[in-house]
Amino acid sequence: MREVVVSGIGLITPSGLTRDASFAAWLEGRSAVTQAPEAVRRWLPNALAAPLPPGLDARLDRADQGLDRATQLGMVAAAEALHDARFSRDTVNTDRAGVYVGVGLAGAETLEALYSTFYQRLYDPEGNGHRNPTVLHPLTVPRLMANATAAAASMRYGLKGASHTYSVACASSAVAIGEAWRAILAGHADTMLVIGTEAQLTTGAYLGWNALRVLATPDTDDIAQSCKPFDARRNGFVLGEGAAALVLETRSTAEARGAPIYGVLCGYGSSSDAAHLTAPSADGQARAMRQALHEAHITPEQVGYINAHGTATQVGDATESQSIQDVFGPHAAQIPVSASKSMHGHLIGAAGAVEFASTLLSLHTGSIPPTANLQQPDPACPLDYVPLQARHGLALEYALSNSFAFGGSNVSLLARRYRPLAAA
Repeated sequence: MREVVVSGIGLITPSGLTRDASFAAWLEGRSAVTQAPEAVRRWLPNALAAPLPPGLDARLDRADQGLDRATQLGMVAAAEALHDARFSRDTVNTDRAGVYVGVGLAGAETLEALYSTFYQRLYDPEGNGHRNPTVLHPLTVPRLMANATAAAASMRYGLKGASHTYSVACASSAVAIGEAWRAILAGHADTMLVIGTEAQLTTGAYLGWNALRVLATPDTDDIAQSCKPFDARRNGFVLGEGAAALVLETRSTAEARGAPIYGVLCGYGSSSDAAHLTAPSADGQARAMRQALHEAHITPEQVGYINAHGTATQVGDATESQSIQDVFGPHAAQIPVSASKSMHGHLIGAAGAVEFASTLLSLHTGSIPPTANLQQPDPACPLDYVPLQARHGLALEYALSNSFAFGGSNVSLLARRYRPLAAA
């Protein structure tokens, strides 16, 4: 049976503009949470955000300048991941290499600009009727397309295999990773570039999320500590922006090229609650985790770390705690579980890829990021949630990453530590 490894990782997140900078910030427990953009705070004065740090323009390829922000972020992450994987058209069969992308709301900034331009021209306070509100940029639709990132990456790197885009709310890029894994296992491809990206820090997006009453309010002492997964004081998540890219390929192709290998993707569970649009189900989440364990042919006791979905909503965190206990039984209390959304915010469609990348880096280095801001553990969340400080020097063999979404979609990705065959 084919083994699928991850041979390249790229990250651009609120915590840093590269993989190493992001992971270092998470291990230090540094939060990127701050005030939302001024345009948002005009209507929602207390809104929070986890934006990218300055410096994006320096990372952009000139050809990407005109793309929607979400596509730009995805392309930056892809460039880092492919460079990391030592990808080249001379060493990879591009006929058998594809790209899968996960995104929640594609083209959010383009969409916001489209409506703003239209209505500003329609109701022009200067009375300049010559500004036709129906005349827009000719690339408006290509910028808005959900598959814009997949198309851009395919063309940039000559990836001639399957090019698919998944939009499954907060599980989007986790689904993309799992489906890419299946494509390689089935022999449909040898190499897959998987990208998760999101840029929803727009007024329209904020108003929608605010209507659901799921956004965190500012901490009165320190705004950076406003997102508190598994804490008794938690009251919601903080919107973030960013992207992650991972190169998945067969073990043989990666080893033949001398690529670095961060872990083996060995299990993928996907389930639907089939119950409620926004309320999570412990049963549905548990089924996804059990599927991942089953596909990897391991027992619950073999899992040494869980990267939690951990959004810091009251119901969501308690439900995930329950589902983990249902799957792992007495062993659940022995597993370190952490939620990095406490630091980088909720990246919606990009969350699954960002957090799976973090999980792989923990597996590879033996260091686990903490759940930042967890000072008052909630009795309804009785597990070891790695409060405040990272843990180092761990000998992890298996690690699980959870991604759960509105609409009742659940995904669990299971990775195993990579060992060269001679040492296996």
